[in-house]
Order: sequence, then C-alpha cells, then structure tokens
Amino acid sequence: MESRCSSSADSRLTGRGVAGTTPISVRAESYDLGEKKCISDVRRTFCLFVTFDLLFVSLLWIIELNVNGGIPKQLDKEVLHYDYHASFFDIFLLAVFRFAVLILAYAVCRLRHWWAIAMTTAVSCAFLIVKVILSKLLSQGAFGYLLPIISFVLAWIETWLLDFKVLPQEAEEENRYRSLLDAAERAPLMYAGPLSDGQFYSPPESIADSDEDLDIKLDPDKVLV
Repeated sequence: MESRCSSSADSRLTGRGVAGTTPISVRAESYDLGEKKCISDVRRTFCLFVTFDLLFVSLLWIIELNVNGGIPKQLDKEVLHYDYHASFFDIFLLAVFRFAVLILAYAVCRLRHWWAIAMTTAVSCAFLIVKVILSKLLSQGAFGYLLPIISFVLAWIETWLLDFKVLPQEAEEENRYRSLLDAAERAPLMYAGPLSDGQFYSPPESIADSDEDLDIKLDPDKVLV
C-alpha cells in the first residue's frame, strides 16, 4: 500500500514537473528565435507605410509634371530653375527626407524612441505651412492643394503609427518575453524533479519500546503483576 501511494505521488509530481517546465522553456526559446530572426510585424508595417509615403508623393509629383506641359519641360522648370514659390520639387524632397531618416532610424538602427519621428513630423509641418502661406501653389490647380495636404497627412499618420502602435506593442512583447524567461528560471526551483521512493518512509520504532516489548514477551509474569 505504501509503495503504491508513493508511486502514484511520484507520477503526479513528474507530470506536474514536465507540464510546468517544458512548455515555458519551449515558448521562451521560440519567442527568442522569432525576435532574433527579424524585426517585429508592426515595425515592418510601419516601414512599409514610410515607403508608401515616398512612392505616393513621387507618383503625384510625376503626374503633376506630366499634366503641366510634359516631364522634361517641367523638370527643367522646377528642378534646374527652382523657384520656392511655384515648384513642387521641394515637397518631393521632403518625402525623401522623411523616408531616409525614418528607415535609417527604425529599420536599420531599430530605435525604440520617438525622437526621429518627432523631428521629421515637425520639419514637414513647419515647411508645408510656410510654403502654403508664402508660395503660389494654390493658384496652380488641384495639385497645389493635393500635394501639400497629402504630405501633411502622411507625416501625421506615420507619427500615429509609431507612437500608438509600434512602440507600445513592442514594449508589451518585451515584457511578455521577460516574464517567460523569469517563469522558465523559476520553474526548475519549484519543480526540482520527481520524488524517489526513498523519500517516502515510515519512522523506525524506538529502541526503548522494542526492548520493553521484548521483556514482556520473555517474562509473562510482569504482565500479571
């Protein structure tokens, strides 16, 4: 009976130890491998949107060049003979500036701070506001409204994505990863391993009791007395 109880307790503790330690370590290792393999999904989405910002503004600028007299003629007018009050070339350069800074900061260097996006958004907003006030873009048709507004909106969408999606989600994943590591480190201490049969035993009888019982058996007269 005693050996049966010890074997059942051994099986239960062994099951608890395996169930308690193995999944945690496997989850921590898989998380570690996934984190070291590439950047997070939300950061990759942010970088794709930054690339979309550059391509979309470039496409609008090319359409504007083609509509207003042809690409070669307008390139000569807006690039070679640049005029701050009438050219859209600086809005394209502003998109290139945002793309270069943000990709370098958040894709290459993988920063986890908002200073880079704050700088690009502040520069974009200040430049666009001043250009709309001082230039003659609003008198050049639909693109005079479209390019500044779209560039302004895209800069703020990038700021929202990084500040409310990328950084909080990556911080949450980092905390989850650390909690898994802590749990994996504590698990061997909590479940040191299966208990052996030698750990379940009955205390031996005392020597005094055994000698007294032996005397009673050898001398029955003492019992009568």
